[in-house]
Amino acid sequence: MKSLFRSRYVALFYGMGLYLLSSLGLRIYLYTTAGLHHVSAPVLFTTFLTGTGMDLAGAILLFLPLAVLLTALSEKIYASKLARFSLAPFLVLLGAALFFLLKTEAAFFDEFNARFNTVAVDYLIYPQEVAVNIWESYPVVWVVGSCLLGGLVVAFLARSWIKKSWDNPLPLKRRAALLGMYFVLSIGAGLCVKIGHVRNDNDRVIGEISSNGALSFLYAAWSRNLDYAAYYKTIPKEEAYARARALVSEPGVKFVNDPLSLERWIPGKNSGGPTNLVIILVESFGSEFWGSLESNGVSFTPEMDALSKEGLLFTNLYAIGNRTVRGLEGVLASFPPLPGDSIVKRHLSQNVFTIARLLKDQRYETLFLYGGRGVFDGMRSFAINNGYDRFIERKDFPNPTFTTIWGVADEDLMNKTIEELRLLDAQKKPFFATLLTVSNHKPYTYPKGRISEDPEEHRRTYAVKYTDWAIGDFIRKAKKEPFYKNTLFAVVADHGARIYGSQTLPIDSYKIPLLVVGAQVPTPKRISILGSQLDVSPTLLGLMGISYESVFFGRNLLSMAGDESWVVLNHNRDIGFLQKGRLVALGLNKTVDFFDVTNTSVKRSSAALPSDVDTAKNAMALFQVADDLYMNQRYRVLNSSVPARAQWSPAD
Repeated sequence: MKSLFRSRYVALFYGMGLYLLSSLGLRIYLYTTAGLHHVSAPVLFTTFLTGTGMDLAGAILLFLPLAVLLTALSEKIYASKLARFSLAPFLVLLGAALFFLLKTEAAFFDEFNARFNTVAVDYLIYPQEVAVNIWESYPVVWVVGSCLLGGLVVAFLARSWIKKSWDNPLPLKRRAALLGMYFVLSIGAGLCVKIGHVRNDNDRVIGEISSNGALSFLYAAWSRNLDYAAYYKTIPKEEAYARARALVSEPGVKFVNDPLSLERWIPGKNSGGPTNLVIILVESFGSEFWGSLESNGVSFTPEMDALSKEGLLFTNLYAIGNRTVRGLEGVLASFPPLPGDSIVKRHLSQNVFTIARLLKDQRYETLFLYGGRGVFDGMRSFAINNGYDRFIERKDFPNPTFTTIWGVADEDLMNKTIEELRLLDAQKKPFFATLLTVSNHKPYTYPKGRISEDPEEHRRTYAVKYTDWAIGDFIRKAKKEPFYKNTLFAVVADHGARIYGSQTLPIDSYKIPLLVVGAQVPTPKRISILGSQLDVSPTLLGLMGISYESVFFGRNLLSMAGDESWVVLNHNRDIGFLQKGRLVALGLNKTVDFFDVTNTSVKRSSAALPSDVDTAKNAMALFQVADDLYMNQRYRVLNSSVPARAQWSPAD
């Protein structure tokens, strides 16, 4: 063994040791900055012990390519002048890469309160936006320089050990045997150490600190397209559909006779002409920023606060996820957030049911406007394939006022929308437009002079206030247009600003606003019924008075009683269902957990309630039916003979 540490494998052992020490340092940093002072000594000891095991497994897997390389090199090549000359820069780059990885992971944790997850995997697919965003948001030169300096120190400290290795050759047969042992260790690390083992039932953040960033990343990439029934708890198919039909039912609806379908007829009350609709989907516009929603005395939305006094403000609404694509599938398709990828990015989404498809079938002109590139997250493809006539994106703004890597400023998006709606109105065509903003995103900058706050300070709250100003300015301009008198405007967030909280499903950070304004809005009021993004489109269609066939999972909140409401949400690979103050969390390996939810806390339940079995089955039913409809490409209206009322049965 002593000779082994003087052999060519010294670089491997040195690198793994450096990785373990730096990972321990990162874990200490994450713990001290996460504010977990309430954690007991035994829990803290277990956290670091588990984390060390995770880091060891991560080191074994990460350094496998280096082990293969060192084994494959012949003695002649390993001891050659070229190899000796290349070793120093190799060690510098190895050390720099390790330090950069840890710095990146610390920044990711600060933003998402988690180790690398599906967000990190998604970001790698779009390097242009991500790389430039990092350049604009962080001191990249300083970070890279400090990592290279660290790499130089690593190479300097390792130089004497490496020199000794050239004088201690290892025969090929022994190297092959050692590599075989390393492969066995790698397989054992992959099989024995699982991300699910680091979960902490009482504190999600503690579980994240116990984890390892590299393994979390690999786990997220592997679990993007899981077989739902193989990993999540299910119930018999017939029972699942019966429960789902009961959950999506509302007054006056009639279901198609097929018991394995959610298709139903929803009557409307509009006796006049068609009502136009504009949905403004706002980046990271969580309720925490709204003075009219939060009582902390600070508001970054003066425009929305004023508009809420002349419209309908829904005060108890939740996002279904923490990514824009989740907001799109929730608001536009009223579809539950299945674990893995959103349907916006999945491969069977060429013909799913959306509010755009519904209104297009009723002869509306449909338009999607986005300040960024439509290729990002597959948004343009999803929109065009699912009911939108046109998709306007970054390239369609020839002279924007202001841009970042994410796209044009929100005011440019709003002004372009006014122009497009004016043209459609002049053609006497009813229209449906969806706007997706980008300004409330790192590096949090915007044009000067719009609000009093300085954009050079790059603060999230200032970007929120700028977006608020842009939307307010848009509504003021719209009020001067002829189409205003016949148009509903809905402002809703795609998700909250960031994930915070120790819960498995940190529901407080999912709270978002929905504000509906327009000349046709009934008496202004605040509406406190529990709802989610799934309910946005059905509620707006109810306000428009439209009769339609639907397979939406959401319902018109204005027609529901409070005790009938429920919410679904997704966080990483956990999915949740909230009903009557009980939150059910369904996890990988068919786990089921319960939480008590109040206005002030979310606590893991220490004892099961009599109603928990029913609540859990409702949760299983919704996600199971959503998966079945999507995978079999049945999330669409199949029975188009609306006048043939014989096909409809009373609501379940």
